Amino acid sequence: MTITGSCLCGSIQYSADVDQYTSALCHCTDCQKWTGGAFTSNALVPRSSFKVTKGTPSTYDVTGNSGKINKHFFCSGCGSSLYTELEIMPDSTVIKAGGLDNGAAKLGGKIDLELYVKDRVPYLAAAEGAKQQEAM
Repeated sequence: MTITGSCLCGSIQYSADVDQYTSALCHCTDCQKWTGGAFTSNALVPRSSFKVTKGTPSTYDVTGNSGKINKHFFCSGCGSSLYTELEIMPDSTVIKAGGLDNGAAKLGGKIDLELYVKDRVPYLAAAEGAKQQEAM
């Protein structure tokens, strides 16, 4: 299947050809700051399957708890968070689910994995059936 997405203004578009993907929530404080929300919802796809099909995203690098770089990609026009490439996960691209097209932000109705649950805000419960991971 091909999943597609874009930023809010449409200047940046992307796609990934995948058989399946891992759906994940990340509760780390960097994701909270980056999105202005309590967590990020994500589709983890093989980096080799991901491509930007329109525009050129801007980037911002953050050093993660691992000491490795987390490269955040975003639209400089509208500010939409698009995807992340983590040095600690060199074979994956972490697509921010809110930018996925055709209602795909719902991630198929299930979450496979929750990361940094130690930083999860107390008013949110664990996603039913998701593997819970304290950190990365």
